[in-house]
Amino acid sequence: MSGKNQYKKMSLEELVVLSQQNDYKALEELIKREQKNIFAAFAYLSKKHENVSDLTQEALLRVAKNINNLKNPKLFKGWLNQIITNLFYDELRKSQKHPETVSIDDDDTEQIFSVKLQLPDKKCKPYEKCVSNELEKVIRSAISELPDQFRIAIILRELQGLSYEEIANITKSSIGTVKSRIARARGKLQEDLKAYI
Repeated sequence: MSGKNQYKKMSLEELVVLSQQNDYKALEELIKREQKNIFAAFAYLSKKHENVSDLTQEALLRVAKNINNLKNPKLFKGWLNQIITNLFYDELRKSQKHPETVSIDDDDTEQIFSVKLQLPDKKCKPYEKCVSNELEKVIRSAISELPDQFRIAIILRELQGLSYEEIANITKSSIGTVKSRIARARGKLQEDLKAYI
């Protein structure tokens, strides 16, 4: 059995343990396995899509640098989501300190007030794929409009699959608060998406 296949067949916990023993192939496989989930989480959390790749890269870097700080490898998912949540909150604080500004003296008003037109892709077949892509955009947009606490809770629950207890620990909230935020987020999403679903 070749070395790469050996790592691909390992559980997440085994990869974490080996990564903590400075096995760089295990760490590489761990990062490969998790990067899509991390990217997806930031894609839903961050309103600025240009920041998603940078946030993902920073999260992966923190995993690599701090993997030895994780005491219980079974708790890797919760630990990783704590990193994601902390980075998201850091990004929120930065954007509140430096709000986007537009110069009043800028002559290029067309660029400032331009409206992005979405042209349908006539080559897109089958029909179901087009509907699915459009629905995903609508869902992503609806999630991005949720208040930050609701957005974080629903993403950690629905996208990352965490338990209420894990979400409560990550967000430093009570389980009741987490359940309430998720219920309210689901209600708002159902309301916003009822025309589509």
